[in-house]
Amino acid sequence: MVTSVGYTAQELMVAAAAREIHDGEVVFVGMRLPLIAFALAKRTHAPNAVGLFENGIVRDEPSRELLYTMGDPPNVVGAEWCTSLSNIMCLLAQGAVALGFIGGAQVDRFGNLNTSYIGDPCAPTTKLPGSGGATDIASLSHRHIIIMEHERRRLVERVDYITSPGFGDGGDWRARVGLPRGGPAALITTLSVIRFDPQTKEAYLDSCHPHSSVEEARAHTGWDLKVAPTVHMTAPPTEAELQVIRAIDPQGFWTHV
Repeated sequence: MVTSVGYTAQELMVAAAAREIHDGEVVFVGMRLPLIAFALAKRTHAPNAVGLFENGIVRDEPSRELLYTMGDPPNVVGAEWCTSLSNIMCLLAQGAVALGFIGGAQVDRFGNLNTSYIGDPCAPTTKLPGSGGATDIASLSHRHIIIMEHERRRLVERVDYITSPGFGDGGDWRARVGLPRGGPAALITTLSVIRFDPQTKEAYLDSCHPHSSVEEARAHTGWDLKVAPTVHMTAPPTEAELQVIRAIDPQGFWTHV
């Protein structure tokens, strides 16, 4: 979706996601937009970040070529370590991963994510692909970011099935069920950035993208989305950020959909 302000919603989402990466962090990089977000962060404000890929690849430098899958040859060439899925997941279990990126079909007001079933799990109307590594990322990284389309059918009061845990039913739920750390730090959508209250863990609207508004974001959310007193406009991608994003994805394969 090309907006009226000269960039796509996906390009803005990439810039917003990249800003969540801090220099020196170990980042579990997901497919699609997170691939570009990691490369953008590395080439701007987080040159010392390290990327982990679910298929067993560890990179200090992003691939110079656009990746369509994690197993593409350019992701292997120049990698610091080409190992196994189990070794990468062990790093998660050890608490070595600061930030992970995931996406899904449904998310609810406590950041729980569904990538398994739509409808009754015992007789679903739609069977989805399942977790992949998302459950591990959501459970074991120090924080994670969710990236997805902002639609009422996706942002629901309660997910049909919890594939990847957010904050459960709120409050201290993660501690009560034995998750040692983590939880969603932000939900970045095509319309907004949503964050989670430090005490209640309920989602609230933190910022709206320049092409959207508070009213539009709330109208496309399937619950009564709270709004921060300090709600503001999401900072648009800078010219420097757009140059990097478009150099990585010159045909707009991931960023012009």
